[in-house]
Amino acid sequence: MKNGGHAETTQDGLKITQTTGYLRLVSLLDDGSFHEIDGLARSHEGYAEAVAGYGTVEGCPVYAFSQNSDVGGGAMSKAQASKIKKIYQLAVKTGMPVIGIFDSKGGRLNEAGDVLGAYGEILLQANNLSGVVPQISLVLGPCAGTSAMIAAGADFVVMSDKGELTIATNGEGGSAEEAAETGLCHISAANESDAIGAVRRLLSLLPSNNLSSPMLCEAVSPSGTLSAGETDAGKIIASLCDSGEFLELSPKFGASAVTGFARIGGMTAGLAAFSGVIDSGSCSKAARFLRFCDSFSIPVVTLVDAEKFESLREASKLSSAYSEATTAKITVITGSAYGPVYIAIAGRGANSDLTMAWPDAAVSAVAPETGAIFLWNDRLAGSADPVADRQKLIEEYKKNEASAQRAAEEGIIEAVVAPEETRAQILAGLDMLSGKRVSTLPKKHADIQL
Repeated sequence: MKNGGHAETTQDGLKITQTTGYLRLVSLLDDGSFHEIDGLARSHEGYAEAVAGYGTVEGCPVYAFSQNSDVGGGAMSKAQASKIKKIYQLAVKTGMPVIGIFDSKGGRLNEAGDVLGAYGEILLQANNLSGVVPQISLVLGPCAGTSAMIAAGADFVVMSDKGELTIATNGEGGSAEEAAETGLCHISAANESDAIGAVRRLLSLLPSNNLSSPMLCEAVSPSGTLSAGETDAGKIIASLCDSGEFLELSPKFGASAVTGFARIGGMTAGLAAFSGVIDSGSCSKAARFLRFCDSFSIPVVTLVDAEKFESLREASKLSSAYSEATTAKITVITGSAYGPVYIAIAGRGANSDLTMAWPDAAVSAVAPETGAIFLWNDRLAGSADPVADRQKLIEEYKKNEASAQRAAEEGIIEAVVAPEETRAQILAGLDMLSGKRVSTLPKKHADIQL
């Protein structure tokens, strides 16, 4: 019955090494690197409904478990929970990322009491590990109820087209499309193979734990250059990233914020780009992304071309996330940054280390439409064409009161940079800030808006 430390067959006669759960781990990890843990662990009705172990992804060690839908439908049992708990316990000791593959029909009802306790222990282990090592959930099948809470609590959730993630246990809702639209799913893939590939790519950009740095790679030039007046966030980001490659997270949630990872000069950086009116979903998306980057000391580059916030509550959440973060932060104002937007995500209130702006950027305490009328409304008295004259006042305000040059003269920003020089300036800033150290007041944690 033994073969390399794992069970040879399931109770249905299927070889363990041919089961879905086992093959998924083999596909996720580097060739020949998978080593199974507790391969002979048994449930009441046969071998445990999950495969667990360790291996490498792009040469970096990781722990992983995979619910095995070919064994008892992957249902949670005491034996399965024991395997998963051991993975988390080993990750604490060694500082290695944890990847969980979810595909289960629920829990074993004949072990109801044990399963309730097991779910709670896994949740506790996962929460205690949050911010210590990266945790990624890969949802490739049904994942409901408490299992869904465990999966959704990971730093990142990746789903295939057949993945289902819902708190309901009646099989309703929870498609990958729905999860992507609500922000639960960070990356949705067309199929299982693409989902596994996305996890591998994501892991290659992350550090192993909160005391280590991401892998440093050889710098590669971006795919294109910027020209003055560019407003498309995607094109701006591509011009900053090595080879123009950017791994975007939650693209279908929070449309006024773009978040994701890339390499800039071979170094991993988190990028957050804001545009237009920053809605509630965008604030939540960006705040959580920033807190992850801060937990693992990943530098953050913020691009700002936004006029205002939609929600005070969510604006407060995002502002707290920025001001609390001690990781290196560089801000580039590519368009507008007015009042609360500048204060919350671009300037001293955001605890930004370096803030620069493009020559045509507008930085002001209020929107030019408001500032011009507040200062010069009397100049419209008796105007033959008040609409046209009002627009002239707004343009004058932008040029004289809200210009990037004026902001630099007043010390609101550190520099005015041409679009084509932006990447070089960011690279220099990241290099200078690589040794950043900050001492904070002793406390358990900040009480941010949630």
